[in-house]
Order: sequence, then C-alpha cells, then structure tokens
Amino acid sequence: MSDVITKATGISHPVERTINESVPVREAISQITTLAWRALVKMRRNPEQLVDVTAMPVLFTVMFGLMFGGAVSGSITRYLPTLIPGIIAMTTITACVGAGIQLREDMDKGVFNRFLSLPIARIAPLAGPMLADLARYAIAAAVTLIVGAVMGYRPGGGVFGVLGGVVLAVITGWSIAWIFLWIGTKARSAGAVQGLSMMLMFPLAFLSNAFVPANTLPGWLQAVTRINPISHVVSALRDLMNDGVVTAQVGWALLGCAIVAAIFIPLAVRSYSSKV
Repeated sequence: MSDVITKATGISHPVERTINESVPVREAISQITTLAWRALVKMRRNPEQLVDVTAMPVLFTVMFGLMFGGAVSGSITRYLPTLIPGIIAMTTITACVGAGIQLREDMDKGVFNRFLSLPIARIAPLAGPMLADLARYAIAAAVTLIVGAVMGYRPGGGVFGVLGGVVLAVITGWSIAWIFLWIGTKARSAGAVQGLSMMLMFPLAFLSNAFVPANTLPGWLQAVTRINPISHVVSALRDLMNDGVVTAQVGWALLGCAIVAAIFIPLAVRSYSSKV
C-alpha cells in the first residue's frame, strides 16, 4: 500500500489573512440581538432568575404599604401614590444587581472566552444580555403596578402617564445596570459582586424620597436625599404616574441616565476586554 500525499490548496498563511479590526454596525446589531435572545432563553429555562422582579415587588409593596401607610399618610390608600413609584424605582435598581452577578458567573465559567475567539463586536456579549434585561425591568414595574392596583392604587396620570413612568423606570434600570456590569468585570467572584453592589444599592434606594416625603426628614438627611439621583427618578415617576405631567424632574432623570450610561458603558467594555 502506498501513501499518497497531496498538497493542500486554498490555505493562506496567517500573515496573508485579513483581520477586521472593527465590525460593521449592522452586523454588531445582529450579534447583540442574537445574544439578547440567548439571555431570554436562559431566563425561560432558569425561572429563578426572575424571582427578584416578581416576588420582591410583591413583598416590598405589601410590607411597606402595611407598615408605613398609616404612619406616613394616615391610611394605606393615601400612601400608595407615594409608595408605588418608589417601589418601582427600588425594585428596578435591585434587579440591576443581577446583571453584574450574571456577567461574573459567565466570565468564571469561560463563556466569554469563547465569545472572545469569535469575530464579533466586543460590546455584543455585554449589550446582548443588557438588552434582554429590559424585559426584567418592565416585569418588575408591571408586577408592582398590579399589586398596587389590588391594594387600591389608582394612578391619576392615566394610561399614558403610567406607560411613561414604566419607560422611565426601564431606562433608569438599563443605565444603572452598567455600573453593576462594570463592577462585575472588576470583582473576583459573583459573591463579591453581590456584596459590593448591595453596598452601593441600599444607600441609593433608602437614602432617597422613595418611601417618605423629603420634608419629613432631619435637615442633614434632607440635603442627602435631594442630591441622591434616585430621588429625582422617584419624583419624575410620581409626576408622570400620579399627575400625568412631564416636569423638569423627568428631564433631570433622563439626563442623569444619559450621563451614567456615557461614563460606565466605555468603562465596562474596556474592563471586560482586558479581563477575558
């Protein structure tokens, strides 16, 4: 038996290959939507990932409504216009933490190393799950509104005011999630991401006007509350949902979201690219 050795054809040497340094915008968008669909399928197969946007809004709304309704506003029903926008803001921020934790877990499992070997946009593995997370923030807002309606909340802003409030909450959640995503690229474990994120999340949520009017607080705490960006978001949500008006607070809230996104999207992408 004789061996026949044939010369390979059509194979180029590495120095002869052309490597694209950037991905066209159209292809990048396609890659982002594909990875977003992957994240949605992962949520469907792991419903425990939705606990923070389903069970937590119910728990917070019922617990804070029953505990503080009479003390703050005299009754639960009169307290709900103050509480529901605050709960929506709080649950949205809480849901943001999951973005950083999930990212760190995927990085530890080597998932993102596979993405790095593919000719895809560097932002796609980050932007894809972030796009899918928009559904989580919308679910958190919807569940809170449903529970509030059962307890007697009747938003004065009507359908458009409520929809505007939900959109603002989703935008807020998406922009703040980039902070936790950046933390996910910096921390050494998913547990560390959770600990660091909670240290940041709780002061933002509780040192705000989410649960009580700012003018009922001590003087120094009023000053802290007024400079807290979450207070601007909560005030904007109340203006939209309770009154149906677009005020300066809505503009300030959107501006704050834009600033956060402009700062932390590049930081997260750069940190991710240097880690994987």
